[in-house]
Amino acid sequence: MFVGPSPPHTPLVNRRNINNHRPRNAIVTSALPDIFLAAVSLLFLWSSPKPLVSLPPNRFSFPLNPRRRSITAMSRRSPPPPPPTQRFANPQSLSDWLESRLPSDSFAAWGVKPGTKNVHNLWLELSDGETSLADSTPPVRTVNVVTVRVIGKNGRILVEAHQELSDGSIRERFRPLSEKMKPEESPDEAVFRAIKEELGSIFNGDGDNIGQRIKILPGTYNRRVEERNSLSYPGLPARYALHSVDATVDGLPEEDFCTEEKEYDGGDSTEDSIETLAAGKAVTVKRHYWKWVSPDSIRS
Repeated sequence: MFVGPSPPHTPLVNRRNINNHRPRNAIVTSALPDIFLAAVSLLFLWSSPKPLVSLPPNRFSFPLNPRRRSITAMSRRSPPPPPPTQRFANPQSLSDWLESRLPSDSFAAWGVKPGTKNVHNLWLELSDGETSLADSTPPVRTVNVVTVRVIGKNGRILVEAHQELSDGSIRERFRPLSEKMKPEESPDEAVFRAIKEELGSIFNGDGDNIGQRIKILPGTYNRRVEERNSLSYPGLPARYALHSVDATVDGLPEEDFCTEEKEYDGGDSTEDSIETLAAGKAVTVKRHYWKWVSPDSIRS
């Protein structure tokens, strides 16, 4: 009887300890790729950019305090406010405007009461930019004035005792030399111009070189504001911004003296402009009368 080959012998093993018979590196080898991949995945998730959470970089730069910086930058670039515009085409339009805003008896005294000026003077001041008028009732006239305390021998101060006007009247002053400032004019420039206009005639035609005689004393500049009724224009309140300095002028007489001034001098012009016609009707200063006094006697 032919007997075939016996089936392969299967070894008997303890199934409870089957894992103990596997090579140790078999467990590590099979589990290591899974652990490694999981770690790499977690690392990738934590380190990768999160486009849904992170905002794109800001391409525009905003200051932390834009309001303050904007105001500062604007204040540096902004030019000074322009001078008030001329609202009156001629003296008559100014007169009509003032008539309803001033007491009738006060306005009627302009140019009539000794020592006062008329509406042509005020219109010229507005036209030249020396004066501005507030649109109120009554209007307020605002003027920048330079005041020069000319210091003489023994510390005496030069004052203008009075003025002789073109209508023959006398206007009492007893104040240091003063003059209305022009638009865009600095106090120093106004000082030189005022001294030349009001004292220049005393130098016998050498008024053009008077600037070499003037010395503004350093540290004497002062500015203050005064509000009072105008003596030149009765009934019209005035606000004066007073710029005062001390100065010396070489060559002035040591005694009382008189100077002449050509106010609103149009030269040889024959043009009948509104300004020329108004200047012809304005009350002007013909002569200044000066005297030296002690500092204590000057009005504050």
